[in-house]
Amino acid sequence: MGKLDGKVALISGGARGQGAAEAETFAREGAKVVFGDIRDGEGQKVEAAIRAHGGEATYVHLDVTSEADWQSAVQTATGRHGRLNILINNAAIVIPRVPIEDRTAAEWDQVMAVNAKGVFLGTKYAIPAMRRAGGGSIVNISSVAGIGQSLHQEPAYAASKGAIRIFTKVTASQHAKDKIRCNSVHPGPVDTEMFHSAFQADCEAMERRLQRVPLRRMGTVAEIVSAVLYLASDDSSYVTGSELVVDGGALAQ
Repeated sequence: MGKLDGKVALISGGARGQGAAEAETFAREGAKVVFGDIRDGEGQKVEAAIRAHGGEATYVHLDVTSEADWQSAVQTATGRHGRLNILINNAAIVIPRVPIEDRTAAEWDQVMAVNAKGVFLGTKYAIPAMRRAGGGSIVNISSVAGIGQSLHQEPAYAASKGAIRIFTKVTASQHAKDKIRCNSVHPGPVDTEMFHSAFQADCEAMERRLQRVPLRRMGTVAEIVSAVLYLASDDSSYVTGSELVVDGGALAQ
């Protein structure tokens, strides 16, 4: 028996890294997975790999800033599998840190569109489907940047992740009546391509970042996915509106 047997899950940002690992793990745990990204070639390879291992997965093109793409993704899940039980709002972008006065409005808008608006749109279109299914679980991937360590954060990224944190609580409060749970996961530095790209090969800057982590290492993708799986599954049936921090102790300082 898998933790997600009989569930239908929709995952954004699933073509590589953490999102791909979520899709693979959820399928292994028994879910019927629909996952999307803008990297179609990579996403199709993930779909093929899941199917080769006996899982059930469907890749869709999903630009999380597009209402039409979200509507189509939800329709694919409900059309193929009859319902939607789980939404993982995983897609995000990060940009190199610069002072606020050097950040352009266009860069700010891009980060907010993907990281915050994308979560809103996914939630907006998932809620009616989950309501019809009798409830569900939404897991929003935020960051420690959405909670603290503000001196060291990239402003646009931190603002977008803070927005996710509060939006999660609003969603949880307003849709508990629909038996829809909503929680956020707040990773610290994780060994992914996106994390490394933020430092642009500046090894000294990366080392300074890890010095702020008491465990003195990056997290692994598997460690984050385990937290996401917990919140998606019925193991967390009495958990909603919560923040699950997975950061090696960074926020404890």
